Amino acid sequence: MGRMSECFDVVVVGGGIVGLSTAHQLLLRRPDLRLAVLEKELELAAHQSGHNSGVLHSGLYYRPGSLKARLCREGKAEVERFADEHGIPYEHCGKVVVALDEAELPRLAELERRGAENGVEGLRAIGGDELRELEPHVAGIRALHSPGTGVIDFRRVAAAYGDEVRACGGEILTGREVTAVRTRGAERELVTTAGPVTARNVVACAGLHADRVAALTGNAPRDHRIVPFRGDYYTFRPEARGLVNGLVYPVPDPSFPFLGVHFTRQIDGGVLAGPNAVLALAREGYGRTDVSVRDVAGVLAWPGFWRLAGRNLRMGAGEVWRDLVKSAFVSDMQRFLPEIRADDVEFGPSGVRGQALARDGSLADDFLLEGSPNVLHVLNAPSPAATASPAIGRHLAEQALERFFPG
Repeated sequence: MGRMSECFDVVVVGGGIVGLSTAHQLLLRRPDLRLAVLEKELELAAHQSGHNSGVLHSGLYYRPGSLKARLCREGKAEVERFADEHGIPYEHCGKVVVALDEAELPRLAELERRGAENGVEGLRAIGGDELRELEPHVAGIRALHSPGTGVIDFRRVAAAYGDEVRACGGEILTGREVTAVRTRGAERELVTTAGPVTARNVVACAGLHADRVAALTGNAPRDHRIVPFRGDYYTFRPEARGLVNGLVYPVPDPSFPFLGVHFTRQIDGGVLAGPNAVLALAREGYGRTDVSVRDVAGVLAWPGFWRLAGRNLRMGAGEVWRDLVKSAFVSDMQRFLPEIRADDVEFGPSGVRGQALARDGSLADDFLLEGSPNVLHVLNAPSPAATASPAIGRHLAEQALERFFPG
């Protein structure tokens, strides 16, 4: 650990996959930087980075020209090279996006157009017969096949980023929740639960608490707040895992901001079904009974939440019902996988997605970066942030160096 009197050139707040990648990229560009990563938990990647399904996304869904589209494509190639260099296994198991009926075919065609514009390698439309060659147990009349989509353990990737940060001379200080930020001349004193840390510049990659950390530095976002959504998964019992060979996704519904239930074969051979999407009653509320009065009050006070809820009341109620009633969740699975039965699955892990929600009720559909001359905040970095992490880290590092060290 660094001396308490030391002033770091850059402090990165947040030891998730984006914060660690950014710290690594900063040190690659400026090896002389005195840099520290502050993480409030005792371990790295404890929240969004360690509670995802492990999919290496190919860039199919994202608006062409967006940061998500560009950085996902670049980041996927880079994270795979990084994994090869560090002995982290991954697998290109492929993904099919399945249309169940003719009403979904126009949306599937639009998704194909978007994927082609985003440069998704190998993407093509396939008929029902070829779909069943790839996924014999999956129903559907047509699908998009993305053979390069894969799976990996992003916790291992994040840990390897942390190792690289240390190898490059950076410090990682865990158990350091930032509770206040005080400006002292050209420096900022970050008050943490384990003592103060002084920095000349700050990059905040605080994930679920991004808006709150921004407020501590005087950069509270005016038009967005983080609203947490919990996603619960079911896991396939070993005898049912053969029903899915790769990744099986529904055609996204543009009227609903989440993907819906899908199937994910994991790098360890397990299979997940889900997630659903329900309002989490705590930003770190991984269980159905986890409640934070502060977090709930913050959601209810934000007008964007009521506008989102009003537009999606029926679908939101369906998500809650499927969350509470296993038979309803299984029934949704059976639309794509008719052979699955309730006894084939058991309640599994969950994750919480910190989503930036605008005042008008729209979800930020791209990575959102804001700040002031000596502070840079990542205010929205949901999926595919893990896949894109090397490219996001590079993008943030370049922005930070230009902002912090002009000329």
